Amino acid sequence: MNRDELEIFLKITKDGAFANLALKEGLSSDRTNAVGRSTALIYTALENLNYCDFIIDSYAKGRVHTSIRGILRLALTELFFMDTPDHAVCSTAQELTARIGKQKLKGFVNGVLRSVIRDRDAGRLPGLPDDFVNRMEILSGYPDFLISEYASAYGEKFTEELLLCRVKGTCVRAVYPNPAETLEKHFNETGISFKRGALVEDAFILERIGGSITEDELFRSGALTVQSESAMLACRCLSPEPGMNVLDACAAPGGKTAYLFDIMERRGKLTAWDVHPHRVKLIESTLERLGISGVECRAADASVPDNGLEGSFDAILCDVPCSGLGGGSKPDARYRRTQESISELSELQYGILSACSTYLKRDGALVYSTCTLTEAENERVIERFLNEHTGFSLRSLEPYIPEKLKKRGEGGMLRIFPNTDNAEGFFIARLGRDE
Repeated sequence: MNRDELEIFLKITKDGAFANLALKEGLSSDRTNAVGRSTALIYTALENLNYCDFIIDSYAKGRVHTSIRGILRLALTELFFMDTPDHAVCSTAQELTARIGKQKLKGFVNGVLRSVIRDRDAGRLPGLPDDFVNRMEILSGYPDFLISEYASAYGEKFTEELLLCRVKGTCVRAVYPNPAETLEKHFNETGISFKRGALVEDAFILERIGGSITEDELFRSGALTVQSESAMLACRCLSPEPGMNVLDACAAPGGKTAYLFDIMERRGKLTAWDVHPHRVKLIESTLERLGISGVECRAADASVPDNGLEGSFDAILCDVPCSGLGGGSKPDARYRRTQESISELSELQYGILSACSTYLKRDGALVYSTCTLTEAENERVIERFLNEHTGFSLRSLEPYIPEKLKKRGEGGMLRIFPNTDNAEGFFIARLGRDE
């Protein structure tokens, strides 16, 4: 652990910054191995934040200063979940305490860590609560109301597997016009260990890279890009065809926009919106890196109806803003969500779906998707929409999803689970216009 890592970590946990953006802004790409280790440390600390706090609060009585808690959280992450020697963790934590101007607290930090190490080695660490919800809140970092919802829907065993699951490997795909075979040949020649996707045949799960994928020659040339299988599947469920007029209503940072246009063989019209102008620039940057031109990117609020667009689009993707509580990734999302914030999101999601549905042609398709598994943001939004928009109905997902998901996707709605699918938790629904 070092000062840069602590500052990034505090931006996320104290200031509410998104982990991926804070890491991108805070770490230099000059030292690939150091960047990789820093990223692993911070994400592992976020995944185990509540457990680290449980340990800290068991050994440190009274209020712990925010910066000191940050140092202890990172130090405990190294002690419990990484391969850093104990003496190095204690030494670095004391040095960092002094460097941030808390010289008088060096002894406190060292005392807490030494006590934890002693009890860990003796098997005397504090026991976790017997209550399932309380225990899982400590181990997973998910809010108690969501743990209760999942346990009620799926049972405690499945819920524990779901919440503690970490998606393995880095998922990438070929960028049009490069075929998947180009990637397969390249990975075999360069010794990159991989397996083909289980949900999308064009996906590659990289198991051992030997550095950062961003340093790979095909990534730098724009021939491959990182994208989750779940996100790819949502695009495939929309099934846009060359020559269509397509809308990506909530497009930033542009990964799905790029994949939609690739599926269309870059022929047709694709419009990409985001409500924030600076995020529109992210879309444009993504498309530029992948050599894509001809997409209309503009700032627009997808929740505000535009009467001039009624019946304009053959296909619409509403990958709406969500809580990010699908599991398997985005550990920082777990600590920002409340029932109230999810209720507010569901209203926004419904507004986006309602507004965008008016832009769909009679025989068109609309896919609603989220990277969360909460019922309030998924099934309830769809059910409310169908109750209030009688001209729409769910359409079969069967032609677009793999055999293993067909039974689960009956009825036009599908949930993807990290613990059963090794993919980011996701919800996908396909809708059509009847009149």
